[in-house]
Amino acid sequence: MANPRYEQWLTPEGLTLLEGWARDGLTNEQIASNMGIAERTLYNWKDEHLQILQALKRGKEVADYEVENALFKRALGFRYVEVTREHGEIVKEVTKEVAPDTTAAIFWLKNRKPHEWRDKQEISHTGKMDHRLDVTGLTTEELRRLAQLD
Repeated sequence: MANPRYEQWLTPEGLTLLEGWARDGLTNEQIASNMGIAERTLYNWKDEHLQILQALKRGKEVADYEVENALFKRALGFRYVEVTREHGEIVKEVTKEVAPDTTAAIFWLKNRKPHEWRDKQEISHTGKMDHRLDVTGLTTEELRRLAQLD
């Protein structure tokens, strides 16, 4: 594409193409390459032309929701019907079950409920702690036994 200009991407066809590329999961770098421009130019055009930004957001939003729904479904497990056909005719239908996926469930919980499910738990102590040991009432024998515990 010689000297690509943003105007061609503001047409209904151009915006549909941008939205489709975003929905297909292309990165901004890949979208810019498809447009024949540098990635930095795409970022500039997104800042300058709301229609381009919105088309890309709409496309990415659809893909994000689809992935989110698939992850949720996988985390819980699901059933589906497997259909076997011969010569275009249904010969057999079998209901199959996919067990819940522990990894998907953990991923979901860590992202949706990070305070409860993240790996690193932060614990704070607000009470006063006294690290001194009162040994004034101990006998010499008890003190020797305590010293040997180290």
